[in-house]
Amino acid sequence: MHPAEIEEEKHSGAKHKTHRIALLGNPNSGKTSLFNQLTGLRQKVGNFPGVTVEKKTGHLRLSDGRNVQLIDFPGTYSLHPTSADEKVVVNALCDVQSPEFPDAIIYVADITQLEQHLLFFTQLLDLGLPIVLVLNMSDQADVAGGKEIVKILERRFRLPVLALSARTGSGFTQLKTEIELLLNKGQSFFRYYRPGEVEIAAIEVVKKQIPKLEDYQALLVAHHYNWLTSVPDSDKEFLREAIPAIGFQSLNLQVRETMQRYNQFTPWIHDLSVHGGADGNKSTTSRIDRIFTNRVIGPILFALLMILVFQAIFSWASYPMDWIDGSMTSLGAWFQDIMPEAWYTNLLTEGILAGLGGVLIFIPQIAILFFLVALLEEVGYMARAVFLFDRLMQRFGLNGRSVVALISGGACAIPAVMSTRTIANRKERLITILVTPFISCSARIPVYTVLIGFVVPSVTIGIFNLQGLAFMGLYLLGIVTALGSAWVFKKVLKSDEPGFLLMELPVYRWPDMRNVFLTVYERVRSFTVEAGKIIFAISIVIWFLASYGPGTAMKEAKSEAIQLATDNNLDADATADLLAAQQLEHSYAGILGKAIEPAIQPLGFDWKMGIAIITSFAAREVFVSTMATIYSIGSQDNEGRIIERLAAEKDPLNGTPVYTTATSFSLLIFYVFAMQCMSTLAVVRRETRSWKWPLFQFLFMTGLAYISSLIIYQSFLYFA
Repeated sequence: MHPAEIEEEKHSGAKHKTHRIALLGNPNSGKTSLFNQLTGLRQKVGNFPGVTVEKKTGHLRLSDGRNVQLIDFPGTYSLHPTSADEKVVVNALCDVQSPEFPDAIIYVADITQLEQHLLFFTQLLDLGLPIVLVLNMSDQADVAGGKEIVKILERRFRLPVLALSARTGSGFTQLKTEIELLLNKGQSFFRYYRPGEVEIAAIEVVKKQIPKLEDYQALLVAHHYNWLTSVPDSDKEFLREAIPAIGFQSLNLQVRETMQRYNQFTPWIHDLSVHGGADGNKSTTSRIDRIFTNRVIGPILFALLMILVFQAIFSWASYPMDWIDGSMTSLGAWFQDIMPEAWYTNLLTEGILAGLGGVLIFIPQIAILFFLVALLEEVGYMARAVFLFDRLMQRFGLNGRSVVALISGGACAIPAVMSTRTIANRKERLITILVTPFISCSARIPVYTVLIGFVVPSVTIGIFNLQGLAFMGLYLLGIVTALGSAWVFKKVLKSDEPGFLLMELPVYRWPDMRNVFLTVYERVRSFTVEAGKIIFAISIVIWFLASYGPGTAMKEAKSEAIQLATDNNLDADATADLLAAQQLEHSYAGILGKAIEPAIQPLGFDWKMGIAIITSFAAREVFVSTMATIYSIGSQDNEGRIIERLAAEKDPLNGTPVYTTATSFSLLIFYVFAMQCMSTLAVVRRETRSWKWPLFQFLFMTGLAYISSLIIYQSFLYFA
């Protein structure tokens, strides 16, 4: 083959090869904004292998035809990690066989925070990979100052340095050109850190055991081999004996390395000053922070802001949710009109469409929550809220970031659980996920409304209404239980990760709406695809249980209902209500209700309440519609009618009321604590990547609900 043809074939192969470039930087460096600008919607969200840390990958086609996969790694302060996010980065960079090991690195640093951002950068220099330094926030610096900094950094580090703005998009054409040049470069031989004698000895020990590593990779392995997944167990056993034997003291040497790096770049980095917008922003930020991070004013402002967020989720979402609900109902009615009366029609209208509606109806709340949270994050406020409440939350085993999830849980636990992704510490994130459903969500409101209306008189004392106070008491009970459970989990769950908050407070900036909308799109897509599949499947199962029964039970129930309706001269609506109640009683769901009756009788519940408990697993608000159906209210089910029917219900054996004050309070407490929401369990499964934790959560919350209801009901009987 002619040499030119060989060269052309090599070039063609290079075009088809997918090159991996790692996008790395400190938190709040603007790294993710740059990633969004480069990839747009050509990105995918997943998890790094074996962990729950989120991984974002995107694709970029270069002008020479080459395909580049960008991996947006978690924000990292150092290759001596203190969080699960940082461990993921170290794992990937120490394993040359890893799918996440990059061909090159784009390092993003905030031009206004250079001193803080250069520690991690100088560590990456020592890996020997091709690297380009991107100075983000260049729109915050004056032109002359920015250009001078670029020249000085290029001279000091002997590599390409670019100034751009991920917010405005300026400088991206030059970056894409630099990426093409970067992939053509070989290994970098510029090293920044000078290891001492003990470190050199450790490097030699590691490289003899794992020969493919670069010197600094080997040093990182010497520090972190105990938890690195890339190091085989046999090598770990060898290193546990060999590394300490040479006098290698990891913590002391990490401090030595960090200080040496700072000592090298700090003297001259102080001579670099970014003027103009940066200084103005910093002074404005300082003035605002005197108010927003004040120990007294800060929490009050945060509470007011969260009330507004909650009201927005609760109020704004009601319109699209009502529209979705109405549309699905109309669509179901349309299919019933045009399709024959058959099982597959019921499956479509009551199973498939109901399941689809159960997924879609939550999208407005998720979208609104993440839109508002993303706005606050982009502006820079959420970092202040986290900082403000971290000390208090730590006492309960939570994190400052847990505040957002707990407050969001007042609207819906689903987006609240999804918002815990910002919590880096695995234990604190898991505890937040486990306790968030204790916060009373909007789905509990129909249950509270009916039962409080039944047992609490609508009496006003001064400016307070007793029913309103009862509502507030139930919400406070949920909050106290969430914090108490978190404190218990803090003592029980074990973790090697330190429980402290390390973060940088960014300056206040106008939000990048592209980032905001991409965040909303990501979260909605994640919920719809991942959790939606589980919700959809369980909805169909519940439809089957409520629509079918063994043998000829359903036919006999139908005949009996029609005969009763004829004997009592019932109209069409009353006949339909009676038929629905009779068929539900003889369905598999009804059989299950009667089967669990012995277990729930000590709580004051009968088999009809058992059916409501089973069907409301789909969603707590289903309790009201189920009770309306079982008590033949059906097409006329309004709050007043249900309360009247509950008051009139008598025990057929002794004629005593079924719904006493004791029963109603017992049922209220049960719904405060019980995990009656398959959608939340599906999201917990999605976020924890395991069925273990949603199963534990279900058993813990339901067990607590059972014991609490038992105590309430039996106490009423005892003191009556």
